[in-house]
Amino acid sequence: MSAYPPMYFKNRLYYVLLAAGGLIALAGLYAVYMMEHHGHIITGMNNQIVWGIPHVFAIFLIVAASGVLNVASIGSVFGKAVYKARAPLAGLLSIAMLAGGLTVLMLDLGRPDRIIIAATNYNITSVFAWNIVLYSGMFTLVAIYLWTMMERRMNPWNKPAGFTVFAWRFILTTGTGLIFAFLTARQAYGSALLPPMFIVLSFAWGLAVFLVAQAALYAWNEKELDPAILQRTKNLLGVFVIGSLYMVTAYHMTNLYFAHLSGFERFILLDGGIYPNLFWWGYFLLGNLLPLALIYWPGPCRAPCVLAASLLVILGAFMLLYVFIIGGQAYPLDIFPGHEVSSSFGDGQIAAYHPSLLEFLLGFGGLAIAFIITITGMRVFNFMPQDKPHIAD
Repeated sequence: MSAYPPMYFKNRLYYVLLAAGGLIALAGLYAVYMMEHHGHIITGMNNQIVWGIPHVFAIFLIVAASGVLNVASIGSVFGKAVYKARAPLAGLLSIAMLAGGLTVLMLDLGRPDRIIIAATNYNITSVFAWNIVLYSGMFTLVAIYLWTMMERRMNPWNKPAGFTVFAWRFILTTGTGLIFAFLTARQAYGSALLPPMFIVLSFAWGLAVFLVAQAALYAWNEKELDPAILQRTKNLLGVFVIGSLYMVTAYHMTNLYFAHLSGFERFILLDGGIYPNLFWWGYFLLGNLLPLALIYWPGPCRAPCVLAASLLVILGAFMLLYVFIIGGQAYPLDIFPGHEVSSSFGDGQIAAYHPSLLEFLLGFGGLAIAFIITITGMRVFNFMPQDKPHIAD
């Protein structure tokens, strides 16, 4: 028998995890320094593909930060006790992922100091300027929302705060989708379906992240989640995955309807090399069909299956964003329909992209920031869901 109490090993594990997250965050800062010192020429990005792997990480974190609040909204707005008990954890994850995603986004711009110009010279016609307000507003509103949940005197304000956050996160995710929908310089993006598609995707990705964090929290506290609650959240994840798959299918089917986008769709879905492989084998099979099989497989609901399904949904999210963001830039813009275009600048040619280690370090650095905020918040405050013995709703 060990001479040390269980809490001793928990404390040691916490500091080990904190140190590991800190080292990865420092590696991300090193990548930023190298890109600032030498320029983006040392990365895989170029004049055609200006948003690389770091943007894949950033967009995932930002979209999932919005979607994870769906757990809190179901509790606060719709009055479901099962989800209301999980609202504080959802709020913590939202702040953590938003901080990590925005850190990556800002440090990948090449001149992050110019955010001061954007903040002091507001351009109301720019969707990027809109998102500055949306992101900063999200931080503020979620912090207030957490205050109303964790401070007894503020409890009467919890429902209004919940409604406000519920509306704001829809607007924020719509703004993220509009960044691409308004981008006419890439024919792969200009679609009115993108804002609602990002909203539905956020539901699945945010819930998947929440279920992974919840599983870790219960394991850390040596507790087992009620099978009825596990069954309910598992089924909700299945519905969200089906909804997200439907929206992605509708997006591509809409593109196929238009003749001028048939070349792009063929590139993404059939003959684009890595992009069709990531889409079909990564997103469609590993990120959707396999999770749905784990979720709806006949038999009793098991926590490891739900955890595996959640991790696969997250993996599929990265695959989809890689195809969407990088594949959309790799395909050349059809400036003169019906004519071949070529120049020394690569016009009319499919752009090559080979991500560098520095880009991955920056992306994982953002994940590490979100991880550090999450584990520190869990340790300092009580985010353990307090479920009632009998739940009627």
